[in-house]
Amino acid sequence: MSDRTPAGQFFDAAIGLLRRVRDEEAGPIEAAGTLLADTVAAGGRLFAFGAGHSSLAAQDIVYRAGGLALMNLLAVPGTVGVDVVPATLGSALERVDGLATAVLETSPLRAGDALVVVSLSGRNALPVEMAHTARSLGVRVVGVTSVAYADATTSRHSSGTYLKDHCDVVLDSKIAPGDAELTLDTVAAPFAPASTVVTSALLQAVMATTAGILADRGIEPPLLRSGNVDGGHEWNGRVFDTYADRIFYRR
Repeated sequence: MSDRTPAGQFFDAAIGLLRRVRDEEAGPIEAAGTLLADTVAAGGRLFAFGAGHSSLAAQDIVYRAGGLALMNLLAVPGTVGVDVVPATLGSALERVDGLATAVLETSPLRAGDALVVVSLSGRNALPVEMAHTARSLGVRVVGVTSVAYADATTSRHSSGTYLKDHCDVVLDSKIAPGDAELTLDTVAAPFAPASTVVTSALLQAVMATTAGILADRGIEPPLLRSGNVDGGHEWNGRVFDTYADRIFYRR
């Protein structure tokens, strides 16, 4: 019998979403992993971008023990976290036309690279423009979003399009508009968001797929080890030296 406390209900909801993305997004996960593996094999570089809380999932695959050393964070100042004061500034910057283009023009991204763009709603100008402009530069784009938002909201980009419209591969997190899994008669607003749990799991599934595909091709995946296990720092140092021209978070 399920635990009907709020905590138990949240776990049930999150587990249900994870099962859905495991079963329903298997194809896109394989496609995204293949895209990243192709990029690595061809000498390309990997980048991840997200704004606000979507940045949490992007950061989770950068400089991560057990993760691909080649994944770099594409950061837009003021949008990465809630350390910006006021916190609402980050939300405002997501709606600014032209910001993504300015960021990409000054970033190391180039044709042949791959960019993961994370945006739960996929409606704001920043992620839409980021994906659209990156593709115009010859960068392949993996989008992680909730497709349901496009049916329930209005785009905030001048084109009227959403993130999902500008990607080579789209991963659907299945999160309902509003990102709140629970309601109670005694609580005025819906609560308990699950998007970070699900989006992070989706991306780690893609990273695992990428590593497996590279290994199947006879290419050693450039993986990092934990610095908190014996030999971890030495292992990572060798990886950093080997791929120094494709790792930007150490510069």
